[in-house]
Amino acid sequence: MKLRIFLVVFILAAAVSARENRDFDFGWRFSKGNFAAAMMPGFDDSAWRTVNLPHDWSIEGPFSGEYGSGNGYAPGGVGWYRKHFKLEAIHKDKLVAIEFDGVYNNSEVWINGHLLGERPYGYISFQYDLTRHLKFGSDENVIAVRVDHSKFADSRWYTGSGIYRHVRLRVTNKLRTAPWGTCVTTPEVKDDSATVRIETTIKNSSDEMKEFTLQSDIIAADGKIIAADVTDQKLAANSGQVIVRQIEIKNPQLWLIDNPVLYKLRSRIKQDETLMDEVFTTFGIRTIAFDPNKGFFLNGKNIKLKGVCLHHDAGCLGAAVPDKVLERRLLLMKELGANAIRTSHNPPAQELLDICDRLGLLVKDEAFDEFTPPKNKWVTGWNNGVPSRFGYGEVFTLWSVIDIREMVMRDRNHPCIIMWSIGNEIDYANDPFSHPVLGDQYRPEHPPAENLVKYAEPLITAVKELDKTRPVTAALANIKMSNAVGLAQKLDVVGYNYQEQFYEADHKNYPERFIFGSENGDQYNAWAVVRDNDYVAGQFLWTGIDYLGEAGRWPNTANSTGLLDLCGFKKPLAWFRQSLWSDEPMVYIFVSGGRGSRRGMRGAEHWNWPENSSVTVLCYTNCPEVSLILNDKPIGTQQYSQARDGMLRWNVPYEPGLLKATGNRDGKAVCEYVLQTAGPASQIELLSDVTRIHADGKDIAHIEFGIVDDKGVIVPDAEHEVSFELDGPGNIIGIGNGNINSIDDYKDNKHKAYNGRGLAILQAGPDSGKISIKAGAEGLKQSTLEIEVVQ
Repeated sequence: MKLRIFLVVFILAAAVSARENRDFDFGWRFSKGNFAAAMMPGFDDSAWRTVNLPHDWSIEGPFSGEYGSGNGYAPGGVGWYRKHFKLEAIHKDKLVAIEFDGVYNNSEVWINGHLLGERPYGYISFQYDLTRHLKFGSDENVIAVRVDHSKFADSRWYTGSGIYRHVRLRVTNKLRTAPWGTCVTTPEVKDDSATVRIETTIKNSSDEMKEFTLQSDIIAADGKIIAADVTDQKLAANSGQVIVRQIEIKNPQLWLIDNPVLYKLRSRIKQDETLMDEVFTTFGIRTIAFDPNKGFFLNGKNIKLKGVCLHHDAGCLGAAVPDKVLERRLLLMKELGANAIRTSHNPPAQELLDICDRLGLLVKDEAFDEFTPPKNKWVTGWNNGVPSRFGYGEVFTLWSVIDIREMVMRDRNHPCIIMWSIGNEIDYANDPFSHPVLGDQYRPEHPPAENLVKYAEPLITAVKELDKTRPVTAALANIKMSNAVGLAQKLDVVGYNYQEQFYEADHKNYPERFIFGSENGDQYNAWAVVRDNDYVAGQFLWTGIDYLGEAGRWPNTANSTGLLDLCGFKKPLAWFRQSLWSDEPMVYIFVSGGRGSRRGMRGAEHWNWPENSSVTVLCYTNCPEVSLILNDKPIGTQQYSQARDGMLRWNVPYEPGLLKATGNRDGKAVCEYVLQTAGPASQIELLSDVTRIHADGKDIAHIEFGIVDDKGVIVPDAEHEVSFELDGPGNIIGIGNGNINSIDDYKDNKHKAYNGRGLAILQAGPDSGKISIKAGAEGLKQSTLEIEVVQ
């Protein structure tokens, strides 16, 4: 696929505000390989590719069986990024820093040949002060980043490689709010008032004492200031200070799942009438609580956590996920009835948390997948062959407390976050820790499980030093071992991975313990034990969406445990979950087994079967009654009370045509679902989720392509190779089809359909205009779609 790269020449303008947060995503130069002098300003990078961020070189392939199955057989290696920029002379007395939201992994950063530092963890946000090494005026600066993912088999899932999240340049005065220096909590919330506690860390990097005023304004959703506080302060030269203030808000609007009202705190530092700094912090007013007998409470209301686990990749885009793609994925989860997200198994993109704040999705924010030594990383298929032992565990002792502190500092103002997880399956039996409680599985040559407590305690302490308002948890894989060594007892809330059988006994043995399912299968009974026991706070399904990595044997490159496939298309399991979790009337039918079924789907979503055959039609619904109709002839009506494990069944003699199910309530049809027989493939159908996108170089349109018959019905076995042509100010940045065994190039301009469909991701450029997309395939009518790009 030929990409148009939109190069933005970066020059800070002469007009200077108190604080500038500049988008630093555009116009980087990139090359794979190890270049000994690439950190030096004079290095010749003119032959390197120009890329915009976020960027993931692993997803560009080629995928190969020689790489690790944990990472989806994607390549790793070493890559370099360089960016040239100038700063106006007016910024000489300012502080200039660069902020990276995520670089995978083992990054080293230089400015003008000076090493600023290194960060091994690929999921953590970090920043560096550039000030003392910068040039101003006509002189050019060069930022250089080396990324070393040469240990490509270092993860149990797909990581990506490169600067795969956003980057910003921050310019401030020497008197300013510290990075992540604002902490907002609501310690007291009543019907008619709320107390907002504001903790502001101020830094003075000048050589003289500063007198200043800190003004804190609470701004409602309508933009009006509803409360304010002003305090006069002094700060010694080259020092910092934490200022704590409390503001009362009358008649607060609470942050709720179905109405997530957000406020903004505007923090202004002034000297006389001169504005020195201005920072906006979004927050919500809400209370959270866990009860050992009643579960989870939000604002005093008992709520079951209907959660899903999500990995960070987005199929054909790899780890470089635009904000609009994140939003679509989260909206699809909410449509299914989910109210909670687990960030499996690492700190997420900041934008994901912003979206969860806006949508009313609760979040379990997770730090790590392993302590030390590292877990097994499968190379030739899950649980197959000889694993590698690379990973974060190699640097855990040195970096884990630093990383978890910075995760909490960055994320603590998000009302969506309800708990901090220090790790996932850190107690997995014999991977690496062991204990005699395992019986015949005990391996005395393995590290003792008592080490789990030794490693967990500093993490718990670090979290609680920064945030005492949320509980600390972990997703435990072996509760017997964790109970035996006291790890579970160290946690505020205890997560059980696939261990529903221990809920009842542990509730009796540890009556003060808060219990929830931190990772669960999709079986009906796994949900029933949550639904029917008040003391179980909820569950988090594995997983919400299929993900790259944790693969089987080549050419399988992805894991199919999701409710949605890699494109975000709903599987039958998604409809099943919607029937259990959603209050919106729904009904869904599919056919048990047969052609067109996919692993994890447990059925086929079409009505194309051999003549004179008999098929089993399965149905999910949240309606009291369902009627099944074939070609306007009633097949039968069943009550939901007849369902087995949440599923209704009919044996139906097949005949081509239209099979319809209606969900009935009080004798009336309130919803329906239709399966229709498809004829021969005739044409390509293009459907976009939007008709216009913004000319910001980042906005996204999701374009579904389907192989349809002359009536517009998807042809379920169609696998035509579809070619795309694009004209206008934009790029197709990825194409996929949901097939976990496909090794088609995600970045090419052609891709096969799978089960009759696929997805292309269109990204806007910086210019307005119209984008024309043509899709064609051999033997099919071509289709054209236009998307408007506006300023």
